[in-house]
Amino acid sequence: MEASSRRSGDRTVLEPLMEINPAEIAGVSPATPLSVRSVALSSVSHPILVFIGTGGGKLLLLSLDPSSKSIELLRSVSVSNRPIDSIEILMEIDRILVLSDGFLFLIDRLLLQPVRKLGFIKDVTAATRRVGFGDSLNLDFSGDGLLKADVSSAGQRLLKKLGGGIRANGVKQPRVSESQRGKESNCLIAVAALKRLVLIELLVTASSDVDSDYGGVSVLLKEIQGVEGVKTMTWIGDSIIVGSLDGYILFSASTGKCTPIFSLPESSGPPKSRTLLKSKEVLLLVDNVGVVVNDVGQPVGGSLVFQYVPESIAEMSSYVIVARDGKMELYRRKTGTCIQSLNFAKSGSGPCVVANDEQQSGEVVLVATSHKVTFLCKVSAEEQIKGLLRKKNFKEAICLLEEMESEDEITEEMLSFIHAQLGFLLLFDLHFEDAVNHFLLSKSMQPSELFPFIMRDPNRWSHLVPRNRYWGLHPPPVPLEDVVDDGLIAIQRGMFLRKAGVDTSADEDFLSNLPSKAELLESGITNIIRYLHVSRNKDLSPPIREGVDTLLMFLYRALNHVDDMEQLASSENSCVVEELESLLGDSGHLRTLAFLYASKGMSSKALSIWHILARNYSTGLWKDNPISAERDLPDVSVDPITGQKAAAIEASKLLEESADQDLVLEHLGWIADIDQDLAVMILTSEKRVNQLPLEEVLNAIDPKKVEIQQRYLQWLIEDQDSDDIHFHTLYALSLAKSAIEAIESTSGSTNFKADNERNVSDVVSGSENSIREKLQVFLQASDLYDPEEVLDLIGRSELWLEKAILCKKMGQETLVLQILALKLEDCEAAEQYCAEIGRDDAYMQLLDMYLDPQNGKAPMLNAAVRLLHNHGESLDPLQVLEKLSPDMPLQLASNTILRMLRARVHHHHQGQIVHQISKAMSLDAQLARIEERSRYVQINDESICDSCHARLGTKLFAMYPDDSIVCYKCYRRLGESTSARGRNFKQDPVFKQGWLVTR
Repeated sequence: MEASSRRSGDRTVLEPLMEINPAEIAGVSPATPLSVRSVALSSVSHPILVFIGTGGGKLLLLSLDPSSKSIELLRSVSVSNRPIDSIEILMEIDRILVLSDGFLFLIDRLLLQPVRKLGFIKDVTAATRRVGFGDSLNLDFSGDGLLKADVSSAGQRLLKKLGGGIRANGVKQPRVSESQRGKESNCLIAVAALKRLVLIELLVTASSDVDSDYGGVSVLLKEIQGVEGVKTMTWIGDSIIVGSLDGYILFSASTGKCTPIFSLPESSGPPKSRTLLKSKEVLLLVDNVGVVVNDVGQPVGGSLVFQYVPESIAEMSSYVIVARDGKMELYRRKTGTCIQSLNFAKSGSGPCVVANDEQQSGEVVLVATSHKVTFLCKVSAEEQIKGLLRKKNFKEAICLLEEMESEDEITEEMLSFIHAQLGFLLLFDLHFEDAVNHFLLSKSMQPSELFPFIMRDPNRWSHLVPRNRYWGLHPPPVPLEDVVDDGLIAIQRGMFLRKAGVDTSADEDFLSNLPSKAELLESGITNIIRYLHVSRNKDLSPPIREGVDTLLMFLYRALNHVDDMEQLASSENSCVVEELESLLGDSGHLRTLAFLYASKGMSSKALSIWHILARNYSTGLWKDNPISAERDLPDVSVDPITGQKAAAIEASKLLEESADQDLVLEHLGWIADIDQDLAVMILTSEKRVNQLPLEEVLNAIDPKKVEIQQRYLQWLIEDQDSDDIHFHTLYALSLAKSAIEAIESTSGSTNFKADNERNVSDVVSGSENSIREKLQVFLQASDLYDPEEVLDLIGRSELWLEKAILCKKMGQETLVLQILALKLEDCEAAEQYCAEIGRDDAYMQLLDMYLDPQNGKAPMLNAAVRLLHNHGESLDPLQVLEKLSPDMPLQLASNTILRMLRARVHHHHQGQIVHQISKAMSLDAQLARIEERSRYVQINDESICDSCHARLGTKLFAMYPDDSIVCYKCYRRLGESTSARGRNFKQDPVFKQGWLVTR
């Protein structure tokens, strides 16, 4: 078990309400002094009922009104002539149980009926009522058997004295019927008397006789024998914990099983126990140590260490109250900390008892000495926290607040209020992180309450700041710099007072590591930024949201957090541009200002800034790039091209969405100078709703930026499916010009040195091939350009394949064959083109070109032989022989001519075979048709139609190839192609083998 003894700062949980002399209230003369021995409170009704048991056996009933601080004696009764040892209020049956002179007495709560003595039990040493917490306990009070309790070896000595068995006895009262039990009120009490422990059930039914022996209360008993020496006792749930000079033991009320909890040393004082209703636990006293156990006797949590051995113990909310010798102390249950200490009388003034009504609110505590009774009332949670805050005891206030929050002793509204008040006090005390933590916990605090700490009054948002001074514990809000200055002055003053011997409430840890003013300012700004950043996610009014975002930008600027500034400016925000223009412009944060303009739809101003940054980057106007050093990157100068491109990229993002023609064309030029890809992205953007005027865009493109023009036209033709002849022709002409220029640059590369010539020619050749390939693909794919205009452009160039494509588009077959066969010498392409023409004379024309190229060119005999080899069978041998030159070597053409002749004969024989087979199949079909028509069908009186199932008789009928027979009416309905069996002869014809197949 863990024991702790800690003392807290002065904190007022209980404050005196009033003080009385019971003798004066009761009207007793000074000659016969009245001493207080026991007290009890009942706050079920208003006013509060106070019971005082005296040393002479009298029971006083007082009425207390805390609001008016008035008290009066209602009545008093004489219970016995001996001191009243204890008073138990039995709320279940509206009775008072009094222990005096070893006997128990029952009295009604208002002392209106006679005192009833429970004479069946005597020599009582302790009595307690059962605390059940809403659960029920079924004790069998009938029967007369004896149950032996289990005895463990560890507690052999203790159990030998404190337990023997359990026995249930029916008392001499009339038995309560089952119908009466449904209307009864009952209460269970445990009584220790002589060598037994008696469990008593007190019942009050609707039919109870008030004049009976026990005042309308039926009594049932159950005994546990062999229990002796009991000094204190508590009953919680099924467990009865009894304490004697030997130790504490736990009995099960339902089974009688006894379990030792722990033994007491021989030098220990008398045991004392107290039920802690709030936590459903029991406090067992061992001298000045309070051990807390649960309902099964197991220790829980830490023990409570008191300053002295208590005479009396009470519970109030989450506190334990102990009293002795005119002194009372209040301890926090969870931590064991002594919260408050009060003195009521001088030492040696006699017994001291404390009580309160734990079952109700517990707001009033009664402390009584022999001749004086003092009433104390609980200070509200708000007042307790206010007192701690006033003394700057923040840690204690926070602990108290967390405790009240966990136990639901404070409203949500007040909780938010206190968190905000704590935050402001901590802020003025320069504990910025803790202050903002409490601000974030407050649900009622508005972000506008921090505006005066950021910007001096008056300002745009001064009227939004709520004039809430809370408890008036902190000064009015001032700019954060003034807060830091005032706080440092206060700290210096406190350090001076401390040196002079004056005790102050300064934080020792904070003073030992006091940061500088710059560090405090940075901490304050950083934490206010944290609060405003969280506040952005709240549901704020538009003016407050504007203030939050704008002042957040101010704070980012103060710490030069460029990344955060740009992130805020480029995202959705409520910043007021008028408040930030001069700030960002003067400080050189042009990127942030450009992002801010863009987020507010002021694209023209944003683009102007990006243009300035891109144009004058090298002059140092770019102020936002020192972040590279802050990120621990190498200290190198940023490449101006990279900076210009970054500006161009941001500008292009705006222009991609802009439908403002003038704005786009105004900034297109400088972006194209930096990166032509970005210019193309702007012109071809799919983000804008309405596309830019095509002609004006083409006119605005710099003629030198050929690639931009080509890619824009390509986008119009391929992606936008433009069918404008002008655009197709313009695109073809542009590609053709680029191809011609590439060829010319290739031919001009011969002026370079030999080692450089190879490298340059490779690059230029690759560019030329790419452009020509693109041109050839477009010329073949498109039919909308003007081929004559393109052909005029490339007529004197070496773009022979392109010329062939254009001539093909124009239907000039001869020119196409001449280019393919004679200029390009591409035999395969020439033969393929002849195949596309589809006429045999095309091959003859190609053969003639190979054999007679003209222009002094030698005959292309190999190409001619290739043509004859591949397509000779489709040529007339006589025409081929006529075309062949006498100078052609015989061995070169003999094989080809022989193959042509054999192929000719083979084709002739194949034709004859196909002719004869066709004749045979035709004859076979005719015979099959005749055979089908010659079939006979016999119809009798029993024959029916396969469709309508009517008898045919002498009706006309028809028969289908699948042998189904229908009447003429059904035949007209079904038609010739579908039989009565559902077979469609067009889709599923009937095949029958003819004589040709069977042979």
